[in-house]
Amino acid sequence: MRLEKDLYVYVWKNAYENNCNTYVIAGAVTVLIDPGHSRFVQQLFSQMEEDGLSPDAIDLIVSTHSHPDHLEGLTEFLDKPTKMAMSEDEERYLLETGKLLFEMMGRPLPAFRIDFYLKQGKLHFGDKGFDILQTPGHSPGSLSIYWPEKKALFTGDVVFYGGIGRTDFPQGNSKELMASIERLSQCETEILLPGHGEIILGRKAVAENFEAIRQSFYPYL
Repeated sequence: MRLEKDLYVYVWKNAYENNCNTYVIAGAVTVLIDPGHSRFVQQLFSQMEEDGLSPDAIDLIVSTHSHPDHLEGLTEFLDKPTKMAMSEDEERYLLETGKLLFEMMGRPLPAFRIDFYLKQGKLHFGDKGFDILQTPGHSPGSLSIYWPEKKALFTGDVVFYGGIGRTDFPQGNSKELMASIERLSQCETEILLPGHGEIILGRKAVAENFEAIRQSFYPYL
C-alpha cells in the first residue's frame, strides 16, 4: 500500500502465522526494510507489483535485526544484485548466540550475506537522507531508521502500537530496550512504522503511544 510519495507499507495481517511488516522506500535508490520469512516473500512481491513496484528494482535491503521473521527472506535475494545491510553487532550476534533462535524454531540458519554495515549516524539513499539509530534491547544490534523529511520512524521490534519488543530471546536486555525506547521517543515522529502490528499516524498519537508504554511496561523492565 502506498502511504505517501515514495513510502510503501506492507503490514502483516495474518493472525495465524507470524511475519514482520515490510516497508519500501522508492526513488533513485529503492530500499526495502525487513523482508520477513522466506516463505512469504513471493506474497510480498505480488503486493509490490500491485503497487507498481518491481521486486527487481530493489537496490538495498536493510535488516533492522536478525530474528527469523525479519531476516530469513534475504535468501530470496541472493541471486539478485540487491545489496544487503545490517549492523555489525547484529551480524556477530547472529553468528554466535543469535543462531540459537533459529534452532529453537526448528529452522536452519539461512544463507545470507551482508554487503556493508550500518552504524549510528547519517545515511543517504540516493537523494534521501536518513538517521540510523542504534536501538539494542530486543536484540544486541537492533537498528531503527528515522526519515526526517517525512518525520517517519521505522522501529523494528523496539516499539509497537501498544507494545514493545520482547527481551526473553537470547541476549535480550530490558534496560537497554527501555533506553532505546526513550531515545526513539525524542524523534519528531508523525508516522511510526513498527516491525509488527498497525502503524501509528499523527504526532499526538505517537506521543500518546510512548507514554502508554512508559506507564504499562516500564515498571516490569
